[in-house]
Amino acid sequence: MAVVPQLTALRQFDTCRLIPSRFADLEDSVLAPLADDNRLLRDLFDLENATNERLRGEAGLLPGIGVDELVFGVPNFRIVNAAYTYARPEGSRFNDGTRGAWYCAFEAETALAEVSFHKTVEYQEINRFDDSVTYQSMLADFNASFHDIRGIENFAGCLDPQSYIASQALAAELLDLGSMGVIYPSVRRPEGVNLACFRPALVGNVRKGPAYRLTWAGTPQPRIEII
Repeated sequence: MAVVPQLTALRQFDTCRLIPSRFADLEDSVLAPLADDNRLLRDLFDLENATNERLRGEAGLLPGIGVDELVFGVPNFRIVNAAYTYARPEGSRFNDGTRGAWYCAFEAETALAEVSFHKTVEYQEINRFDDSVTYQSMLADFNASFHDIRGIENFAGCLDPQSYIASQALAAELLDLGSMGVIYPSVRRPEGVNLACFRPALVGNVRKGPAYRLTWAGTPQPRIEII
């Protein structure tokens, strides 16, 4: 068996997760303005729901996460559930394409560095740095024990800036062992700390923080402002 990271009892408040502002109010459907009457609106909702991964997960129809793991009836529960049911096909650092995780940073500056990096990569691919996007910060509190790879040479491969192979392999092993998640140094802001929480029920007291606008005006470095 591979080496398993040590556990750290974490009590951390006001962690920061940034999501595109258009997803910050999931109670509202973008289809509502398209319907002239309630019958048409219901038909549009049925069409939307057929491809809504969060709703599929909440109905127990996703292979990567059971409905018994998701949360209901607490503020912003849909945003929490969406983090776990909408996984990128290629996965992220500590999850594969079948199951997401709640990624957050201990500091807003670290969360901003993370999203800035990934958006900049997108613009590099088209060689155009001309855009403005807004992000809503979602704050959450944690009080649980997580596996911790900070400062451990054996897990340096999990912090590879170019590859998620080692980190996803570790995440799969830890999930099988019942892990709550992973604390790790930010790859995009080395002095920062991130958390990948594997369990929706541990994402506590989720609420909105500041919103930010990131503007690229011809260079890879965006201007960041609170709005």
